[in-house]
Amino acid sequence: MPRWLPPLIAIILGIALGLIYGWVINPVQFVDTTPDSLRADYRSDYVLMIAEAYHANQDAGIAARRLAVFGSDAPATIAAQALQTGQASGYAASDISLLQELTRAMQAYQPIPAPGNSP
Repeated sequence: MPRWLPPLIAIILGIALGLIYGWVINPVQFVDTTPDSLRADYRSDYVLMIAEAYHANQDAGIAARRLAVFGSDAPATIAAQALQTGQASGYAASDISLLQELTRAMQAYQPIPAPGNSP
């Protein structure tokens, strides 16, 4: 038996056992993650759901609060990015129109300051 065969077998066995442990016995479990950690296409899907809800209730304030989970970007920016991703991904025309409606609403949205917070 060649001298290089036992180390090669050990390496292959180690990799196999590591993969079995990591994928079967103790896989990574994501808990309580926020939508801003999603891939761009899944973010667009999430924003599309917000657009569908906006279409149903026409409340720009609620839509802006729902978009706030994506971080400090302006709601109009988040909606526009989702629209671009949706167009690039080949979303249906009805979905694109919902995203366009949300983007227009977020561009026109002006939050009402809370009482006592005016300059």
